[in-house]
Amino acid sequence: MVDHRTIVANGLRLAYEVSGPPQARPAVLLHALGEDSRSWRAVARVLAADRRVYALDLRGHGRSEWPGTYTLELMASDVLGFLDALGLGAVDLVGHSLGGVVAHLMAREHPHRVARLVLEDVPAPRPRKPTAPVRPDGELSFDWDMVTAVRPQLDTPDPAWLERLAAITAPTLVVAGGPASHVPQDGVAELARRIPDARLIMIPVGHMVHDEAPEDFTRAVVEFLSRP
Repeated sequence: MVDHRTIVANGLRLAYEVSGPPQARPAVLLHALGEDSRSWRAVARVLAADRRVYALDLRGHGRSEWPGTYTLELMASDVLGFLDALGLGAVDLVGHSLGGVVAHLMAREHPHRVARLVLEDVPAPRPRKPTAPVRPDGELSFDWDMVTAVRPQLDTPDPAWLERLAAITAPTLVVAGGPASHVPQDGVAELARRIPDARLIMIPVGHMVHDEAPEDFTRAVVEFLSRP
């Protein structure tokens, strides 16, 4: 059973979906840009067999507050505030794309709060050629101002982010989407090289790995999270 809840953390109303046994080991799932907690439901169903799974709507997404102020560092701070508000200690942290960037920022700054880390099709934070985002038509389930605020950080990351990957102490699984992904795969491989205790696997279905190959993705994640 999935419960839909909200909590105030870091001064912000954050929405999340929670499932799994209340006393089980916690896992927190962070979605991609423009997505929300619903994108994780197939994965959460599997993980919730023996974990307490929290799928969070990041600020500016879904049912969480759209405050108009957005940076990737603030999103990472929100995740820390979320853990504190729920009284969670060290968690397994899973992030896809934008959520993966937030996850590795969190893991490097607060290593004692991340037991294991999974990064799905996330490249190393190096500069990339900027492109102007085009707003989709119609009503959105995320704040478009959030997109325009964080895109410059994704296009031209703080140079310290790259060097600080070495500060991540959590065992890490990096999942690459392969040649069909729009994310340069050499950047995903570099991310795995720069995190000290990381292993790289490829599931060649494109950027949306957990959507396109949910069974393969969840199998790999469960195996990794269950390792002694």
